[in-house]
Amino acid sequence: MLAGLPITERVLDIGGAETTVLEAGDGPPLLLLHGGIECGGAYWAPVITRLAERNHLVVPDVPGLGESAPVDRLDDDTFGAWLTGVMEQTHAEQPTLVAHSLLGSAAARFAARRGGLLRGLVVYGAPGIGPYRMPMRLRYVAIRFGIRPTARNAERFDRFALLDLDANRRRDPEWFAAFDEYARSRATVRHVKRTMSRLIASETKQIPDAELLRIAVPTTLLWGRHDRMVPLPLAQGAAERLGWPLQLVDGVAHAPHMEQPDAFVDTLSQIVNASSERSA
Repeated sequence: MLAGLPITERVLDIGGAETTVLEAGDGPPLLLLHGGIECGGAYWAPVITRLAERNHLVVPDVPGLGESAPVDRLDDDTFGAWLTGVMEQTHAEQPTLVAHSLLGSAAARFAARRGGLLRGLVVYGAPGIGPYRMPMRLRYVAIRFGIRPTARNAERFDRFALLDLDANRRRDPEWFAAFDEYARSRATVRHVKRTMSRLIASETKQIPDAELLRIAVPTTLLWGRHDRMVPLPLAQGAAERLGWPLQLVDGVAHAPHMEQPDAFVDTLSQIVNASSERSA
């Protein structure tokens, strides 16, 4: 998944938890936080090269996913201390934090409590910013994959998560095969299963608007127009209630950075530039 990318991979001790971090590029810090996915931050690979042209990228594996060791309890305090430690040890001072899916919910709570550590926040396909009800189809494919992470069950899940799985495979067959194999291999690990279950239970709960309104840094919502996992109306409602800008990527579902990497990078770059101007 990471072959040929201009990255450095390090293992850091963050509060006693061994954390794998990818770094690339120079410039203003951009911290990419993956969603609830077994493979961790490696799924940002399709956009790393372009984003690293203008930014110092920091891409950690959350404790218990990817290659990072688990922690006893990944609650708000533990997550906050861990993310702060990542910033300190990678010298990512006041990064723009881009957080996807389940970890987007955790990042929003982090920003409400420790927003002074950030330059900006991009919440990306996160269920916790509004009243979320998990679609029955998602529940079905996720349970099947969690019990038996076979190639067939992975395909069922991917066909729901992505707008056009076959087009994604054709774009880079070798990369997608590596992604599929690695994600399935991590899904068999006991602590990875446990971490996924805990994240789903905690990060699909709605965050009170009073808490979200405490976020003082520029915050933007980034969504795939055809997201079936966290449908667009949830983001539209949050944008109305909270006054956050909403940027859409067309022709994609839940993972624009995998489905349309160039369109994702262009949209994110516009958001980061606008956030920098607002915070200046």
